[in-house]
Amino acid sequence: MAVMLAPDPDQLLVIRRTERAGDPWSGHLALPGGRREPADADLLHTAVRETAEEIGVVLDLAWWRATLDDLAPHTPVLPPLVVRPFVFQLPAGVEAALSNEVAVAQWVPFEWFAQPGVFRSLALESRGQRFQAPGYQLDHGFLWGMTERIVTPMVRRWIALGGISTASS
Repeated sequence: MAVMLAPDPDQLLVIRRTERAGDPWSGHLALPGGRREPADADLLHTAVRETAEEIGVVLDLAWWRATLDDLAPHTPVLPPLVVRPFVFQLPAGVEAALSNEVAVAQWVPFEWFAQPGVFRSLALESRGQRFQAPGYQLDHGFLWGMTERIVTPMVRRWIALGGISTASS
């Protein structure tokens, strides 16, 4: 999974997956990424390949800044898997293109994530089960689950480093 950051303003690339029958993540807001293929040297190269396939951005390994801890879904109705997020710092102005796997690709400023009311709990349904999930209400849907668990610490860190005043958070 690729966590893509860019400056001016500080922002994160979020995608909305295309609606597809049988896909448990169909239509979800997410970060680019997918399954490892035998030709991938490692999971970092999986993230680079999947990002190029999904949104047409060829990640330069010189942009790689960090590897985050592995994550698994907390929702018991989702398939068991583990993802490893890789953080990339891109130059300003990198544009994403859409593939058949991605309906929307949008740079979201960290300031937006930190606005009052954007982070909330929402009643969701997945595979016939209803539950409450924390997340972010964005233009193209609700960002929750593993993606929220990646984004929230980054937003908190951005705020702590003076991204916005604590009076507005």
